[in-house]
Amino acid sequence: MTATQTPDHSSALDPDAAAPAGTQTLMRGLAVMQAVSDGARDLKEICARIGVARSTTHRLASCLVQERYLRSLPGVGYVLGPKLIELGFQAREAFPMATLARPYLDGLAELTGDTIHLAVRDNDEVLYLEKIPGKKGLEMRSRVGHRMPLAATGVGKALLLDAEEPQWKALHRIGAPVSSRAPGGRQTWEAFRDRMREYAAKGYAFDLEDNEPSIRCVAAPVRDASSGIVAAISVSSTVPYMSLERMREMVAVVQGAAAGISAELGWKVERA
Repeated sequence: MTATQTPDHSSALDPDAAAPAGTQTLMRGLAVMQAVSDGARDLKEICARIGVARSTTHRLASCLVQERYLRSLPGVGYVLGPKLIELGFQAREAFPMATLARPYLDGLAELTGDTIHLAVRDNDEVLYLEKIPGKKGLEMRSRVGHRMPLAATGVGKALLLDAEEPQWKALHRIGAPVSSRAPGGRQTWEAFRDRMREYAAKGYAFDLEDNEPSIRCVAAPVRDASSGIVAAISVSSTVPYMSLERMREMVAVVQGAAAGISAELGWKVERA
């Protein structure tokens, strides 16, 4: 996928897409689950979304309920089932990034008292793998499994530090910083580019109320043995707790934790 393309989630689960014999039922079952995930609650709505006959959809849904991938709740309809919750936790635990990073995230949380995030890039979006809520009674809309535009978040900018400017521009166009309190208001491409140039040169990124009013964060990239950026971490809080002076002081702390996680992944600091 190029930087100017947006991810096409619908085609990935097209139940009638060309596929080897024997896989169509699987693809249709996945399409049913995706439809329910997207809000379809009855057979009529699921059929409309996936383009499969009602009788076939009913058989698929019944099988998925029997195997606990879906639930059928009175007065509600179909919802995702407990089997998917179990698999989700298993996948999360099996993903070494979160496991390796956790001690460093816990250390940041204990040191700062702020909200801590670990995220990776998923096409044109940030995918949050871990969130440790802060101790200051603050709540942010981010959550594990949530996605946000790369250009609008601190961790997203940190994930883009090695990218070329044309990719920055494309991602800025897809999901520019949206808060009117961001530097320059709803940021122009030129303002965003200048910030990214500075962040890339210094190895960190700031969220200056770009994504949510009153929320600021300091983020740094995580690298693997190839020196490529594979994740990012951040420390986030509200403006009263995250002055620009404190943000500058936090850069070395966040970079240090990111370097620790990177070392766990085989990254070696390049020395002059």
